[in-house]
Amino acid sequence: MSWLSRLAERQIQKSRLQGQLQGLEGEGKPLPERPGDAFVSAGDAVGFRIMAQAGVLPEEITLKKQVIAQRAHLASLTDEAARKAAMAELARLEMRQAMAEEARRRFLRD
Repeated sequence: MSWLSRLAERQIQKSRLQGQLQGLEGEGKPLPERPGDAFVSAGDAVGFRIMAQAGVLPEEITLKKQVIAQRAHLASLTDEAARKAAMAELARLEMRQAMAEEARRRFLRD
């Protein structure tokens, strides 16, 4: 066990003995299911969870929701001109989503 792990364990034990870890939100409940976390890195998952708890969504998630809605809208259209316009909008949204994802990856890499 590394010195950092031992230090963290001591701090956790100290807080537990002082009662600082009692009465926390979710205490005694199972961890929530987060199947989507399996497809992102642990760091990204934590960041997304913190933002979600604060009521903030990253741009790429907002765009992902818009892409899903646009695909559903496109599937409901029968008029060829309307489908063409909806496909152009879908392509624009998908491009913006890809750009937002790439910006996040670059930010985390640097």
